[in-house]
Amino acid sequence: MSYQLRISEIFFSLQGETSYVGLPTVFVRLTGCPLRCAYCDTTYAFKGGEWMDAEQIIEKIAAYKTRYVCVTGGEPLAQKDCRKLLRDLVEQHYHVSLETSGSIAIGGVDQRVKRVVDLKTPASGEMDKNLFDNIEYLTEHDEVKFVICDREDYEWSKQQLAAYQIDRRCPVLFSAAEGMLDSSELADWIVADNLPVRMQIQLHKYLWGGGEGR
Repeated sequence: MSYQLRISEIFFSLQGETSYVGLPTVFVRLTGCPLRCAYCDTTYAFKGGEWMDAEQIIEKIAAYKTRYVCVTGGEPLAQKDCRKLLRDLVEQHYHVSLETSGSIAIGGVDQRVKRVVDLKTPASGEMDKNLFDNIEYLTEHDEVKFVICDREDYEWSKQQLAAYQIDRRCPVLFSAAEGMLDSSELADWIVADNLPVRMQIQLHKYLWGGGEGR
């Protein structure tokens, strides 16, 4: 394991999203992101951090004595050796999830990793960065997430859901962007349209406020 990654932080908390919600999880946040989404709550991870050897990262993860690891960012795949870390973690029998913006190809990511892929909506300001080819790589083990800011975002997300039949490939998550759309309003829209998606809230923010985890 002779590689290094620039790490913004490693911390232990409850998973706040996805089908792993509520599970005690180690979060490995990598530094850097090529996107600047309007609703980003982890802008501090754009820069800084420290270089860590793979052995150091895995040793720190092991100290928390949980089997769940989430590799996030920033955009973790912007560091090419992230894929090596993901592979090494699943080889050590961790349940590994990857939070990725969907702007970088996921084809080279170990398929044992739960790949949680964003599709950026119009109000994110980064819709043109969506790499729709990623949809072809999705399996039932993966998940697609839409962060929705307003009704236009919702209608756009419905269109992508239908056009690519995403729900037939994997679970689909709809979230309301904090401070831009009320979660109850989004829930009402989903129920009214009987969409084949999972409505999710960010559990960690309801418990502790702030960004991802605590």
